[in-house]
Amino acid sequence: MKSVESKFKSVPSKSGLPFFLCCLIISCCSVTTAWAQVSRQEIKENVMRSGSNYYAYPGPQGTLTKAPKGYKPYYISHYGRHGSRFLINNSDYNEAYKPLMRADSLGKLTALGKDVLNRVKMIINEADKRHGELTLLGAEQHRGIGRRMFERFPEVFKGKTNIDAKSTVVIRCILSMENALQELKSLNPQLQIRHDASEHDMWYMNFDDKKLGDLKMSGEAKKAYDAFADRHERHDRVMNLLFNDENYWKNEVNAQKLNYHLFKLASNLQSTELRHSITLYDLFNDDEIYENWLQTNAWWYVAYGPSPLNGSTQPFSQRNLLRKMIEEADSCLRLEHPGATLRFGHEVCVMPLACLLEMDNYGEKIADLEQLDDRGWLNYKIFPMGCNVQLIFYKQKKGKGEILMKALLNENEARLPLQPVTGLYYKWSDFRDYFLKKLNSYQ
Repeated sequence: MKSVESKFKSVPSKSGLPFFLCCLIISCCSVTTAWAQVSRQEIKENVMRSGSNYYAYPGPQGTLTKAPKGYKPYYISHYGRHGSRFLINNSDYNEAYKPLMRADSLGKLTALGKDVLNRVKMIINEADKRHGELTLLGAEQHRGIGRRMFERFPEVFKGKTNIDAKSTVVIRCILSMENALQELKSLNPQLQIRHDASEHDMWYMNFDDKKLGDLKMSGEAKKAYDAFADRHERHDRVMNLLFNDENYWKNEVNAQKLNYHLFKLASNLQSTELRHSITLYDLFNDDEIYENWLQTNAWWYVAYGPSPLNGSTQPFSQRNLLRKMIEEADSCLRLEHPGATLRFGHEVCVMPLACLLEMDNYGEKIADLEQLDDRGWLNYKIFPMGCNVQLIFYKQKKGKGEILMKALLNENEARLPLQPVTGLYYKWSDFRDYFLKKLNSYQ
């Protein structure tokens, strides 16, 4: 049988191009347009998504498909980010507070500017001596993730099974782990839990790859990102809302930096209890919110994603983590009832891990940063607060058939670059072979 391409190769179009090629171009343009519309619309429907890595964990967006007939889940390998937190540094707050305070002392703020300053003070007071710490919402997120893990895969947590949990040495990660474990223990008091947080494990739990770090925003990558950010910078209208003297803010204020930090505060409010009483998103219109997100989306793609601008190697920062997950799975899968291996860390691990695994095509190499949004590379779908990767393993209820597995990104079933057995279920042997080969190829 002839291929579809060869079937239409000789049929001309009105443009003079082969009919098949015209169809392909139209199809690609339609997909591109659809993605652009989806991302802008999704952010408009829920402005919190524009927060990128500050987006509060939304939970799974649908139900799981049934396991193949005759199979049951029996082991889970997991790596998750800590839950919602306060901003990490004094500068995260002061870069918005100080220029507004100075302007206020000089009589340069509008009535709205004074109101925004008061809101910023409220945010600073709430976060006082809590920089980087887990919020109440962050604790709730991990209890919810633990509960759903138990409810979705009860066979894994049945009886006196073992749970091995590790955290990075950062307190918000440790507390995230403890909240998840407390929830699991309340659902099955028989669980045999071992938990730890030690520098001993940081070589894979939060590996600091200085070589890759130096390549993040160097040379061509920095030049391309800076040009992209400049094209999408929108702050004039916001500055004119805040200040009563345009010459003042243009000459005395780093407007781009102030805009960035106000948007950052707006984004992180959703993680704190102040979310119930104030917002800063009202400063920005829909286009400004979208353009702020576009800049952050591109930055994360270049810094931690598979960007060709810096060699497409940043996801390999998680090579130790992925190799460790494979090795521990190989060991645990030999057991009759292995339980779960849970790891708690950071978004700078989850995002490149998801890219390294090519989950839902997030490993795609996109040279033009203007195409990220159109091609569906949307950071809020990868690494909200509490984001996680779960590998779920299945064995036959009877017999010794092939071990199957599926991958979840933020508790949603994700595609992998493998031939599935059915649906989104893959052979563990295929997963293991493909990714070990990929890891071994990295120099």
